[in-house]
Amino acid sequence: MAFLTHTRLAFIQLNELLPCYRRLIVPVLLLVFLALPDTRELTLRVMSDAFWQVAVFVALTLIVYHLVAHRVSLIARQKSFAPTGPWKIVLASFMGVIPGCGGAIIVITQFVSGSMSFGAIVAVLTATMGDAAFLLLAAQPETGLFVIILSFSVGIISGLIVDRIHGQDFLKPALDCSKEHTACRRWFPKQSKRIKSQGLLWQWLVIPGAVVGLFMAAQQDVETWFFISDNTIQVLGALIVLVFIVLWATTTEVKDFESIVAEDKKSTHSKTFQRVALDTNFITSWVVIAFLMFELLVFYTKLDLTQVFTAIPSLLPFIGVVIGMIPGCGPQIITTTLYLSGAIPLSAQIGNAISNDGDALFPAIALSPKVAIMATLYSSIPAFVVAYGYYFIFEV
Repeated sequence: MAFLTHTRLAFIQLNELLPCYRRLIVPVLLLVFLALPDTRELTLRVMSDAFWQVAVFVALTLIVYHLVAHRVSLIARQKSFAPTGPWKIVLASFMGVIPGCGGAIIVITQFVSGSMSFGAIVAVLTATMGDAAFLLLAAQPETGLFVIILSFSVGIISGLIVDRIHGQDFLKPALDCSKEHTACRRWFPKQSKRIKSQGLLWQWLVIPGAVVGLFMAAQQDVETWFFISDNTIQVLGALIVLVFIVLWATTTEVKDFESIVAEDKKSTHSKTFQRVALDTNFITSWVVIAFLMFELLVFYTKLDLTQVFTAIPSLLPFIGVVIGMIPGCGPQIITTTLYLSGAIPLSAQIGNAISNDGDALFPAIALSPKVAIMATLYSSIPAFVVAYGYYFIFEV
């Protein structure tokens, strides 16, 4: 009888333990890919790029957003002012046109928390161009500015139309803190200390990380500029990402952030970095997963997106839009590179820029796959209309 009781308790503990440890599959797989000679260099590059080209800019944008949001909330309480639906669409579209994916990711997390509508998701995904915006602005500033203004305008119009059709509460998720989180805290104690350490790490890393990231975005040799040996930046970025992924894997969901830090007597500044750390580490982990999946697909299938664009000229805007629907910034950077080299027309670049959701789609897929798919399909409609409108007016 005692044996059966102990066996039953062991099974109960195992059922609680497995969901808590399932996130650890990600760092374990990364270590496996790093250990394999064929995939070591690829995995190192993916992890490094995820930190220097995505995570630091996401963290920087989140810091600015939370500080501004805190200030705005204070003003709103003093003046009894609250932004209306249309203004939230404008704000979402503006966050989308910020180069990189940080602004779009923020709007998606705000939608999950109930602060934004589905129309705002469509607006931000329509407006965003992801990391490809850095490349286009650096090579052709006038064209980059034109595409950004166009995407911003189309994003606002699309978001307003979607909210007009579906209303403010369409596809909004119901907030619920799972019992799994409570169980997991027994296996991963001292949750608040890990959150504080993550916040402290990002507080020290965000500025130097952003500086290095900007050098890399400008296609500069960072090792030469800072007089360090080759591959140091890559190895350092991969190591930092691995640490943050392990911290993410051993930390519960962020929905109950306020209750976790409620007892913390530190300043709002400290809590801001803790919140930024949780969101950034979550996003970074999913970006690494998606980056690696795409790179492994290319590695094993020898997929060449350049050959995809060798179709009939009238199909190029269509192909640009379809490639824009692929999650991540890698395919979109390739598309922008092809435009800059003269291989594809501006109409294809416009269609890709409007349908491109960048890395923002990864957390959307993780948080709500249905919302991510619906928003991607909705943002593709104005992409087709604008791309072919430009094609027939200016290029035929």
